[in-house]
Amino acid sequence: MKDVRVWFRKDGECRYISHLDLNRCMLRALHKSRIPIWHTEGFHVHPYATFPLPLSLGFRGEKECMDIRLIGDISFEEIKDGLNTSLPTGIKIYDVTKPEMKAKVISFASFKIRATSDELSADEVFGCFSELLQKDEILVEKKTKKKGVREVDIKPYLDKIRFERNIGGVLIYVTLPAGSVTNINPLLIQKAFERLYNSEVYFDVTKTDMFDSDMNSFK
Repeated sequence: MKDVRVWFRKDGECRYISHLDLNRCMLRALHKSRIPIWHTEGFHVHPYATFPLPLSLGFRGEKECMDIRLIGDISFEEIKDGLNTSLPTGIKIYDVTKPEMKAKVISFASFKIRATSDELSADEVFGCFSELLQKDEILVEKKTKKKGVREVDIKPYLDKIRFERNIGGVLIYVTLPAGSVTNINPLLIQKAFERLYNSEVYFDVTKTDMFDSDMNSFK
């Protein structure tokens, strides 16, 4: 058996496909392309496929991946071509590699966010975000599995963030904790903005990369 990491982009209307539906979509594509994937053993036998740090619903992804296990000989190029012919527009396989890191090492994720508002101008949005970062604390409600909804201060997690003015809005580049230990969703920044300034702002979020605790790009 051989472990393989399949890299793909998720964009367009496919960004509104849930993780569960993405899993079903990928499994159908694996079956249709006749890739010799290993199946789990036991009572509920199913194809083995896992997704390190799944993408949030509505987010675009430039560097998403799926781990599979093969039981037969097939080239990486054949895997890429076979899947691309079986996947919908919006999901594109761009590389197939051997896994170099385990999923559990993921500690950070980087995002590119286009922030726009129907109520505020681009300059006003930029000014508000700049002012927001000057606050001693940025409180927002965060939902957790164990403790339910609680108020957290996200200011300590915003040390890797920068803004750029963009036509019609603001571009935000931010790297946030992600993974099994601490996970800060970039939409918390949106919630903090709307809570403080009582104005709606729209976030178009693209996840661009994942990193280990030493900020090495996930491979």
